[in-house]
Amino acid sequence: MSESTMREQMGSTITELMDVDERLVMVLCDISTGLFEHAATAHPGRVVSLGIMEQTAVSLAAGFALEGFVPVVHSIAPFVVERPFEQIKDDFCYQGLGGNFISIGASHDYASDGMTHQAPGDVAILRSLPGMEVIVPGTPAEFDALFRETYADGAPTYFRTSSQVNRASRPVRFGQLDVVRTGSATTVVAVGPMLDRVVEACLGRDVSIAYCTTVAPFDTAGLRALAGDRPAPILLVEPYYAGTGIADVVQALAPASVRVESIGIPRRVLRNYGTADEHDAALGLTAAGIRARLDALLGATPG
Repeated sequence: MSESTMREQMGSTITELMDVDERLVMVLCDISTGLFEHAATAHPGRVVSLGIMEQTAVSLAAGFALEGFVPVVHSIAPFVVERPFEQIKDDFCYQGLGGNFISIGASHDYASDGMTHQAPGDVAILRSLPGMEVIVPGTPAEFDALFRETYADGAPTYFRTSSQVNRASRPVRFGQLDVVRTGSATTVVAVGPMLDRVVEACLGRDVSIAYCTTVAPFDTAGLRALAGDRPAPILLVEPYYAGTGIADVVQALAPASVRVESIGIPRRVLRNYGTADEHDAALGLTAAGIRARLDALLGATPG
């Protein structure tokens, strides 16, 4: 599947909802405008394209929210998260407003465009904002289900979409881990589009796999129930900066002492170009790379 598949799902989902929910408005930043031509014609004034002015787009969306609308802001990940971070913090979180922020391109889908178009740190910085919801779907259908469930829940919500998707959708629900399988040696938490490669990496290993599409709020009760009172080591596989979710895992299993390791994007500048798959291969974010880390973790576990 390609990025256009998940992006097109975003366009069709929101267009359909705009036909039935007159509160829904779309604020665009010169990205994906063609997907909303029908909505713009059918609902004049509820689809606004501001060009490359993301800070203004977020503030405009907050104005819509103050007037009782449910806004959606969309752009490439670094432009909709990092560039207008202050506006998300002050205009939405500080004022207690609900709204939706949908990105494409994370973490390095646009690897050939360099660091300006990469955003491995998007989830980490948004997790610092009180009340921020963060959703990382693994397929277009999961985006559709999770967006419909949460878009009007009154909270600022970030949807992180990617060109890298899983082959099959899971029965995901907001705020809940999906238990893919159970085992005794360790628990592996796979976030969004990392699930397929995690499942492949765990073949033949007696491990539990939990699928996470809601990063914030994290399902602490679900992980505690899966891991047990005396949990084995936890391996967290994330499609953004490694270690972003470790604090959530530790909190979920407290007061038990547990070893947690994370696989994700290393915290260094990715200066090479090429494709997203080539970056993943170089960084060990493949089934083989995850398997090697899993085997090392299990080999280091007593008994």
